[in-house]
Amino acid sequence: MNRWIGMPFAAVLLTACVTINVYFPAAEAREAAKEFVENVIGEEAQPPAPGGDGGMALRGGPSAGDASGAGGFDPWMLLGIGQARAQSSSPDITIKTPAIQAIQARMEARFDSVLRKGFDAGALGFSSDGLIVVRDASRLDLKDRVAINQAVADDNRDRKAVYREVAVANGHPEWESQIRDVFARQWIASARSGWWYQSGGTWKQK
Repeated sequence: MNRWIGMPFAAVLLTACVTINVYFPAAEAREAAKEFVENVIGEEAQPPAPGGDGGMALRGGPSAGDASGAGGFDPWMLLGIGQARAQSSSPDITIKTPAIQAIQARMEARFDSVLRKGFDAGALGFSSDGLIVVRDASRLDLKDRVAINQAVADDNRDRKAVYREVAVANGHPEWESQIRDVFARQWIASARSGWWYQSGGTWKQK
């Protein structure tokens, strides 16, 4: 009789303890961001600084001490209850949806026709949050300032949209901030020599 009384409790315990661990696939996100960014810029990326990723670490992957990471200790294994991963291997990050590709096409055309001139002149820079900033308008001819300011506003709108679309397209809207972080670092890593970017609240030149 006692063993039947204990079964509902055991079932509740089992349900509560088996978790679905959907971790952010940082490596796959970096690959997707690199493909997207280099297509927009249209130039071969510069070699990254020693240490990789332009010397900046990425957030989002499982840490060495995280029970959700590979090799992490799961105390429930002592009871024969292990964590269940949503996928047995790292998921891919897709950037091939119609919405994402439409944004990419707009950004490619805008960068080639207007924004590249601003970066080459030193007037524009990549911000640390994945956007473009007019850092020194005095480097632009007066006749170009209105067009470049409008292009920056349009591009930043598309940038925010693509970070959201990538997260949604991959089934995890909650990844938007991490996607944005990965893309922000990739814009800087892919910048051409002489272009400006933000790092630690200050402007630096590649």
